[in-house]
Amino acid sequence: MTKDKRRRPPTTHLEAAFGVALDPDLLERALTHRSFAYENGGLPTNERLEFLGDSVLGVVITTALFHNHPDLPEGQLAKLRASVVNMRALADVARRLGPDGLGPYLLLGKGEESTGGRDKASILADTLEALLGAIYLQYGLDTVAIVIHRLFDPLMAESAGRGAALDWKTSLQELTAALGLGVPEYRIDEAGPDHAKTFTAWVVVAGRKYGGADGRSKKEAEQRAAEAAWRTLSEQQNEPAAAEPAAAEPAAAEPAPDGSGPASDGTGPVAEPAAGRPVVAASGGLVDADRGNLGTAGDAVPN
Repeated sequence: MTKDKRRRPPTTHLEAAFGVALDPDLLERALTHRSFAYENGGLPTNERLEFLGDSVLGVVITTALFHNHPDLPEGQLAKLRASVVNMRALADVARRLGPDGLGPYLLLGKGEESTGGRDKASILADTLEALLGAIYLQYGLDTVAIVIHRLFDPLMAESAGRGAALDWKTSLQELTAALGLGVPEYRIDEAGPDHAKTFTAWVVVAGRKYGGADGRSKKEAEQRAAEAAWRTLSEQQNEPAAAEPAAAEPAAAEPAPDGSGPASDGTGPVAEPAAGRPVVAASGGLVDADRGNLGTAGDAVPN
């Protein structure tokens, strides 16, 4: 047994998050990144399962959107699907699996391990698709559809509510235009060594700063900051007219280059198992007993 496998949490927690128990060999392959496979004698990787899972996820999500939005044209349906089936959305779902997310269960090579691969969006998204492919192989389309709906229905509902935009930045720009608040402006800070940089983004809307959101890329950090701003502005828009908006702390002012004053600061049901296989309930217990920062939002930007 490799060191990676010895220190990995029990996979029963991961199976409980999906609501099904997987064949151990199939589960192992779904969690095997190519970097680990190459460093351990050319083991089979999860890439074929990822290919399968990507197609299965697309079919289930597309079918759900088709039935849930009978009046939407093809173009809008395509935007909705793209807002749900994309790397960042899948990685966010993966981070919420089990008590600690999907990352601790991955089998990674030393290079990926040392550069933060366990929280890398591309690896998390690909592994989630591989796991869905494994569930499809073992249980079939009906069961994997139940799993996908459990994981993705909230995201589909949220995406429909934000106008079928392709991403949070687009959604925020649509919202600020509708509210007459102008075009959002993004500010980025970065920290850390070149191979493991962390980016922190803020978005400024009508003189107020939202976000302080971290990401492993500028794009990811900006998306998270845009999400923070969109959520706050949407909540304020939906508050009763008599309600007073929450007071915002002024952002710290920086001196202008000439020293004359402050400068602007940026910112369902349990699936039936195949014969002889146990199924894990949503609560985490095996039904069959044979297997034992989005940061702060709304900070004022000084003039």
